[in-house]
Amino acid sequence: MEEEIFSPEESLKVIQAMINKAKATVADNSYYFLLWGWTIFIASTGQFILKVIVKSPYHPIVWTINILAIVLSILHGVKEGKKNIARSYIDESLDHLWTSILIAYILIAFLFAHIGWENCYSFYMLLYGLGGFVTGKILKFPPLVWGAVASWLLAAVSIYTSFDVNMLLSSAAIVVSYIIPGHLLRAKYKSAKK
Repeated sequence: MEEEIFSPEESLKVIQAMINKAKATVADNSYYFLLWGWTIFIASTGQFILKVIVKSPYHPIVWTINILAIVLSILHGVKEGKKNIARSYIDESLDHLWTSILIAYILIAFLFAHIGWENCYSFYMLLYGLGGFVTGKILKFPPLVWGAVASWLLAAVSIYTSFDVNMLLSSAAIVVSYIIPGHLLRAKYKSAKK
């Protein structure tokens, strides 16, 4: 087999085509941003309502909604996996990024279950920002980057606020880093399909 040689302009076009394909894949998978964004928003806001307004000692129970989100994520992933769509290096890189962030979420949960939950939201907001920032930079999608920066700023504020306020800051962070960019990705994908 003979290796094909590309000019610098052709190489840039190939790279841009890969980025555009990855954008379409991630936009199509805005499902995950929206599923997890809304799940976390409901859980953190629900926990605030139960703890602060209702004054229930069982306020953490709302986080069991994650079980449903995990099941829906797995079912959606299996369905998407059956499509046998060719995957680019960028697709695989984003998969590795989000797998590592998922592992970090789980390990942080175990850590705070052991040492106490008082500061957990600050760390989660940092991770919301990390995933959004890297994904936004790779895909050249500014709303993800802006949402990540906003999430980091909210994490910085959370250092100086109470656990109760941090629940609301977490809700705000997930809106700007997952929900709004997820809806924008979905809209962009739908308009590109037309």
